Amino acid sequence: MTKKTVTAQYPDAQPELPPRSRGVIGLFEENCTVCMLCARECPDWCIYIDSHKETVPPAAPGGRERSRNVLDRFAIDFSLCMYCGICIEVCPFDALFWSPEFEYAETDIHELTHERDKLREWMWTVPAPPALDPAAEEPKEIAAARKTAEKLAAAQAAAAQTDAAQAEAAQAEAAAEAGSAAEGAPDAAPKPQEGEA
Repeated sequence: MTKKTVTAQYPDAQPELPPRSRGVIGLFEENCTVCMLCARECPDWCIYIDSHKETVPPAAPGGRERSRNVLDRFAIDFSLCMYCGICIEVCPFDALFWSPEFEYAETDIHELTHERDKLREWMWTVPAPPALDPAAEEPKEIAAARKTAEKLAAAQAAAAQTDAAQAEAAQAEAAAEAGSAAEGAPDAAPKPQEGEA
């Protein structure tokens, strides 16, 4: 209420977008397994995916060959997209992200269909996720991993202490044996020679 009204001189002055603003969808192609969940769940049917199967040789001798999907085309028609975010939510491999980019106006509606190269470029404009709330509970997976690591470290420390104690005992035993062997041996005094008296 007490703030002065200011006219933003766009595009010379870029607006400050709030976090999690929805601009365009960026594709992290390396994570995409062509599972087609995003295309199937899209209510506007604006995601186009083409792929082919490739045979992968066995990882170990005696194994069997596997087949995997290889992405050929991934395109989103932003003239149809309603920015609901369902595709991003259903992606099980974190291959789709919201980018804050919003300047992609075109003069021809057909140019609003962007292929995977453009979607990959937008991926690098995706902001980093916000920091975790320090007052929040630790996730169960991280807590379990930390407990396992602590148990492993404690077991390794105990094993190291046991090894050190055994080494010290072995050294003490060897020293005691050497001492008793030295006591039991007769003094080797030099014998006088015949010419000496």
